[in-house]
Amino acid sequence: MAHYDGVFNTLGLRDWCDAGKEDGPMTMAQLLAQAKGADPNETTGPLPFPSLDSLHDACSRIPQTREMTAGLERFFLDIKNSLKVVLDPITQPLSWMLDGALWLFTTIPWWVLIPMLIALTWYVSRSRAVTIFVALAFVFLGAIDHLEVAIQTLAIIFVCTGLCVIFGVPIGIAMSKNDTLQKGTIPVLDLLQTLPTFVYLIPLIFLFSVTESKLYGIAIILYAIVPVIRLTDLGIRLVDKDVIEAADAFGMTSRQKLFKVEIPLALPNIMAGVNQTIMMSLAMVVIASLVSAPGLGVLVLRGIRNLEIGVGLIAGLGIVLLAVMLDRASKAALNRVDVSRSTR
Repeated sequence: MAHYDGVFNTLGLRDWCDAGKEDGPMTMAQLLAQAKGADPNETTGPLPFPSLDSLHDACSRIPQTREMTAGLERFFLDIKNSLKVVLDPITQPLSWMLDGALWLFTTIPWWVLIPMLIALTWYVSRSRAVTIFVALAFVFLGAIDHLEVAIQTLAIIFVCTGLCVIFGVPIGIAMSKNDTLQKGTIPVLDLLQTLPTFVYLIPLIFLFSVTESKLYGIAIILYAIVPVIRLTDLGIRLVDKDVIEAADAFGMTSRQKLFKVEIPLALPNIMAGVNQTIMMSLAMVVIASLVSAPGLGVLVLRGIRNLEIGVGLIAGLGIVLLAVMLDRASKAALNRVDVSRSTR
């Protein structure tokens, strides 16, 4: 006798519950009880929470939890082909960009690529300390034979962060101009920001082949785009209303106000969002190695799978170096924006 039999009997639902009753497969608990010589249908112990499985024991018309999860899986499989017809042409350029960036970064000789990256660091940060640190970090990665995989990780970061900025900044600007859009977008951003990183991969594996670069590219972009959207929206909204009124008094159009007043004043917040997006992209690249993303994450995964502690720790150290390099360079660029803004 199930725990909740009395409830359904009292409500007069016993005939409805037993109509078309079919004995499904035994649960593990029932199998263990049968192995011990007990009645598998007899329930003992304290009153359980009225979950679907507990109620199903008393009324077979109530679905079990496994039926719900199986139904969700069937739903994904049913819409898979239709979604692929729509999503494949849209997302294919992402695979081309990622594959092209990986080919380019790994084809250029190191004695050309590394000076270019150091020069880019200097151009962005104009900080001697940051530039020297980046140069020494590349020398260290090369000395321990991790330069190639580090360059692969950088290529993925550049592509995914660039796309996050291209899509995230306009979305943040649109949110700042429309309260209804902001209210509708914030729950989506909250979901993307709180969803566990591994969960991002589950629906994407249903839709795309593991060998396609866009699978891990989409996961990285969805995970990392949130900060740049939020901080762009915040930066535009924090622009002083008196400055906006002054721009209106000068007869500026909405486009002129946006590009000549609001975006320049919001640039520190936007750059802070870019910094966070870079860091989140780097964090997701490691997780994305589970679905064929190349780079340092592959070595971390190898260290976990094969219990090669040294391989995993050294690869982790390389990821830390990349994170510090990108963080210092982006923060130096943010400081330059703040200084140039204060001197105007």
